Amino acid sequence: MTDFLHDASTEPVKERHPVRTTMFVLLSLVLVAALAAGGYVWNLARTFNAESHTITNALPATSPERATTAGDSQNILLIGSDTRDPGADARSDTMMLVHLPGDRSGVYVMSIMRDTWTDIPGHGEHKINAAMALGGVPLMVETVQGLFDVPIDHVAVIDFEGFKGLTKALGGVEVNNEVPFQSSGANGEYFDAGPITLEGDSALKFVRERYAFTDGDYQRVKNQQAFVSGLISRFLSTETLSNPLKINDVVAEISPFLSVDESLDAAAAGSLAVELRNVRSGDIHMFTLPNLGVGTSSDGQSIVIKDDAAIAEISSALKGDMITAYADGLNGENY
Repeated sequence: MTDFLHDASTEPVKERHPVRTTMFVLLSLVLVAALAAGGYVWNLARTFNAESHTITNALPATSPERATTAGDSQNILLIGSDTRDPGADARSDTMMLVHLPGDRSGVYVMSIMRDTWTDIPGHGEHKINAAMALGGVPLMVETVQGLFDVPIDHVAVIDFEGFKGLTKALGGVEVNNEVPFQSSGANGEYFDAGPITLEGDSALKFVRERYAFTDGDYQRVKNQQAFVSGLISRFLSTETLSNPLKINDVVAEISPFLSVDESLDAAAAGSLAVELRNVRSGDIHMFTLPNLGVGTSSDGQSIVIKDDAAIAEISSALKGDMITAYADGLNGENY
């Protein structure tokens, strides 16, 4: 995984781009299926609680006040990290803010590009993913809360190694690869254009690669979105949902690589899963936080310039539980 202070040069790209969804969404779908599996519920809950890790004080003591118009909506921050221990030395290449509308009619997943230049409380301006290294999960949560002026209800961190076990438990994930490429490194792998099946190390190489593309993170975002779309489709297949043993394998594979805040135990995740029981792949909407393209910071770093007007618009939508209307207004540009 690349260091958060080391970046590939990218060309400005003005159009919005799709993103990957959240491991929490997958976990929720797992638990929904588990509820239908009857006798497996207790075992799955025990596995989740025993194998996943709890992040102490993950949510800051002081958070923005929740607007009354937000109703029963929830905001969940998902972080992709390079370590099982999400402490101050961890790095975060993937950040997604998941919004669950009060009526639980869908799931809205917004990617925040790792190089977004913003204020990190107590440290001045940095790339947003620097918050993880500067102050661990609590500072990352505080930074995102400050960006949108809304409270974060839960946070979950997934170690990328969990991707490998998850794809194996599902028997591989089919992805429609938009751009053929050779992944970097001594063990680089070639990914042909068109439908390909990803599993284990290959899946990890596919979602991590950025140096093979002239636009760096922008294409990586597209690839991750394609991967997650294939992952959700695979999980929601009859072959998976009708097989309690496969569901059990998925939970067992992902839990050891998942770290969550103190209140997000199996009971809380299961409760949300029940509320989301009618959500299907078509109800999961993905988009990227709009930005103004790439630029250079005063100290010479390649950065993504945030779009303050778009951030204000999204903040208002989150506070009013109106993300559905906001996403509809994108006219499919970020899907």
